[in-house]
Amino acid sequence: MQDYPKHYCGVFGVYGHPNAAELTYYGLYALQHRGQESAGIVTCDGTEFRAHRGMGLVPQVFKGDVIRDLVGHMAIGHTRYSTTGSSHMRNAQPLTVDCSRGQIAIAHNGNLTNAAALREELEAQGSIFQTSVDSEIILHLLAQPSTSATSSTLVQAMHKIEGAYSLVIMTENELIGARDPYGFRPLCIGKLGDGWVLASETTALDLIQAKFVREVEPGEIVILDQDGIKSVQTHKGFKERAFCIFEYVYFARPDSIIMDRSVYRTRVEMGRELARESPIDADIVVPVPDSGNCAALGFSLESGIPYEMAYVRNHYVGRSFLQPSQLIRDFNVRVKLNLINELVEGKRVVIVDDSIVRGTTCKTRVNNLKEAGAKEVHVRVSCPPHRNPCFYGIDFPDRSKLMAVSHSMEEILKYLDADSLAYLSQDGMVKATGLPASAFCMACYDGNYPVGYDPAVHKHIMEKRRERVESLGQTLKKHDEQPRLL
Repeated sequence: MQDYPKHYCGVFGVYGHPNAAELTYYGLYALQHRGQESAGIVTCDGTEFRAHRGMGLVPQVFKGDVIRDLVGHMAIGHTRYSTTGSSHMRNAQPLTVDCSRGQIAIAHNGNLTNAAALREELEAQGSIFQTSVDSEIILHLLAQPSTSATSSTLVQAMHKIEGAYSLVIMTENELIGARDPYGFRPLCIGKLGDGWVLASETTALDLIQAKFVREVEPGEIVILDQDGIKSVQTHKGFKERAFCIFEYVYFARPDSIIMDRSVYRTRVEMGRELARESPIDADIVVPVPDSGNCAALGFSLESGIPYEMAYVRNHYVGRSFLQPSQLIRDFNVRVKLNLINELVEGKRVVIVDDSIVRGTTCKTRVNNLKEAGAKEVHVRVSCPPHRNPCFYGIDFPDRSKLMAVSHSMEEILKYLDADSLAYLSQDGMVKATGLPASAFCMACYDGNYPVGYDPAVHKHIMEKRRERVESLGQTLKKHDEQPRLL
């Protein structure tokens, strides 16, 4: 059972480089942590779009001579986890369309909160959808004729869609980046020679040796073409911000820079804050690799308790493997991390992780340590308890399955069978970033959702859609059963 929230998506784009597809491949490789279900690249040579998509990891999808056949000086890429839309090949991105406006390709990171209502509206107007992902809604909006002489279809689309989105869009002659006005998801701009790069994280720029220029601002559209870079602000005067703080806690790679803050240093500082808030007498600090490494280091530095890498991670575990049922207890957990028993035997251990979602994996870690002879096991978590689902692109379990919703701190401690348990406070988490609380979305912790979302409305619309499909199916069945004249 998945005990950590799953990643959402990574987007990447290149303009003005003869090897755009190859650079995009490497960019997606650097962003692989953001999605492992599917990957895709679409290129353009100024006239023709070429695309390749597949299920699996980036090197699995782009095998053999695939990259060589993706010619063009422009490319966009996407690596995906299905937050909205099921895990099927038809939902792999980038999505493409050939319409009256020409060819358009789009890669989307985030989640639209009004997707069901917009899709209902577009279908009523005659739009035919090929996928179940909300990204296709944006594509349909872009394909529509402009209703304004002064505003582009993308600006109009951004005023219609709600929720979280960082977009990379390619037309036949330009590369476009866009972020929602709240800035939920990251997107940055890089320069490579005479060309341009767009990427979810700066670590992807580092890999291809592109120079970081700046982040795409919330509510901004950047257009990259032969004339350079042009910026359009779609929500002028809108000042509210809601960057997902969980990027700092868990999702982003530690070697990325976000809002001028090092993700690595921020996580170390979260560990320091955790040690200040919840000190403990212990002999060693042990991280849960890799997500707990930085916070555990910070906890060790602040507390003076020695840091030990007592868990060894198996980096070659695939996404699926033979699961021997009861043959090996806790196989899913043990195959990923193995404990060096001699480092913890007879010791008072502080184990540090970034989050506890369902609690099942953490319970197994505590059991591992005690079975190895640890005298005491103290659990420290470098963020507050998760008590709410995310509607903006992170696949948390529903609220009923979040450990901190159904259990008190005392009950969680008892369930884990640990000697003590402490979470970093919300104030401490924000303090570690060096940014004001007003810069962040922290709805998964405090329930304050910046953009409204009504699950009941979404459910009602989806049920109506299913009823229509079932009714159509019954009609076709009756038609097929009618006797026909020969």
